[in-house]
Amino acid sequence: MIFKISAEDAGKRIDKILSEKLPELSRSFVKKLIEDGKVKVNGKNTEPSYKAKLGDEVEIEVVSPPKLIPKPQDIDIKIVYEDDDIAIVDKPAGMAVHPAPGSEENTLVNALLSRYKELPTPSPERPGIIHRLDKDTSGLIIIAKSPLAYQKLSRDFADRKIDKRYIALVVGNLPLDEGVINLPIGRDPFDRKKMKVTLGGREAITLFKVLKRYGNFTLIEVKIKTGRTHQIRVHLSYEGYPVAGDEIYGKDKIPGLNRQFLHAYRISFNHPRTGEKLVFQSPLPGDLRDFLRSLVSPKGSSHS
Repeated sequence: MIFKISAEDAGKRIDKILSEKLPELSRSFVKKLIEDGKVKVNGKNTEPSYKAKLGDEVEIEVVSPPKLIPKPQDIDIKIVYEDDDIAIVDKPAGMAVHPAPGSEENTLVNALLSRYKELPTPSPERPGIIHRLDKDTSGLIIIAKSPLAYQKLSRDFADRKIDKRYIALVVGNLPLDEGVINLPIGRDPFDRKKMKVTLGGREAITLFKVLKRYGNFTLIEVKIKTGRTHQIRVHLSYEGYPVAGDEIYGKDKIPGLNRQFLHAYRISFNHPRTGEKLVFQSPLPGDLRDFLRSLVSPKGSSHS
């Protein structure tokens, strides 16, 4: 991999630049690559602390990082429902679903490994995980406890048979009471931690409906037909109405809101073994309810 240092990155440490461009690699792993001579600047070895200059040519010999093997941790999690095949977890904001470089502990997977002896998985880093929520998104997530559940629910997700709905508060007054955003999403080539609307991306479909209007904020229900990374946040931001509190795709920091206002409040699907239609709901967490109460009284809306 070869790239040139842009004006935006000039003056930053080279290890920081690489960590931002390669989020799958931890800062410590990047540092080791540099120290092992796997990173060259203008054809020469460098130091992790080197401050890049505009136009520097950086060449990286990318080496796959070691696989993360998550460890069991006794972490309290809220189980909404469970049987021999599935568990429904109400994930709090601030908890990552699975370990990643730089965030290897205190994840939902660590908690699941402590609670269950065996969970089906195609990879050791994500036992029982068939879909995910962003770290700072709260709400419902399905865990597969049996091989049958893993296979059936993975197929149902791929076939768009699982109904996932969210409550979001966006900045701005949405002009429509409901609508559909159908725009492809792909990785941002300039920042590997971000996604963006791009013609070369994968299909992404987001439906929204206004619930209430709060001055310069709009409370909406969101339903996603596809499950792209950061899909809701990317789509709404692209349309000019970012999720309130979103530090990556949003605008200014909002006083009184310490995380993105996005909650996976409802999920429905057919039970993988019995075929029974299941519907689960999660109330809006206290921090989000408190923020709504702090806003001005809702103005006229047919969706009160």
